[in-house]
Amino acid sequence: MKKPNSVDDYMQSQSQWAEILDPLRELLLSTGMDEQVKWMFPCYSDRGKNIVGIGATKNYVGIWFFQGALLKDELGVLVNAQEGKTKAMRQWHIKSKDQLNLKSVEHYVYEAIENPKAGLEIKPDTKKERNNNSGKASGSIHK
Repeated sequence: MKKPNSVDDYMQSQSQWAEILDPLRELLLSTGMDEQVKWMFPCYSDRGKNIVGIGATKNYVGIWFFQGALLKDELGVLVNAQEGKTKAMRQWHIKSKDQLNLKSVEHYVYEAIENPKAGLEIKPDTKKERNNNSGKASGSIHK
């Protein structure tokens, strides 16, 4: 995939997922978060903290919550971003427009925005701590 220069470029390159990506982008922009391209995907931040990213894969559109392990996940939709590697990040996979419930996504997004304001954050362990954990995902919750 060619590196997009802007979120608009990214969205145009993923036109097959437009019916999911476009309403998600609109929702995320309505929150007042900053929008930029990071790691080749649209990323949304609040007060300098990465909150959520969106991106299309071959089989689904993913919504990445950078501190998703702190979310209540009342719907049970979040999965670990990389089992054994990530402690904080969680993903929500949407495979069709029928699975897109913007009201539910909005609820998760606003919770994700509020957690850092409340001082909640999962910080990665230091390199020394990771070595002692034999490469297992680790981190600690700070408030």
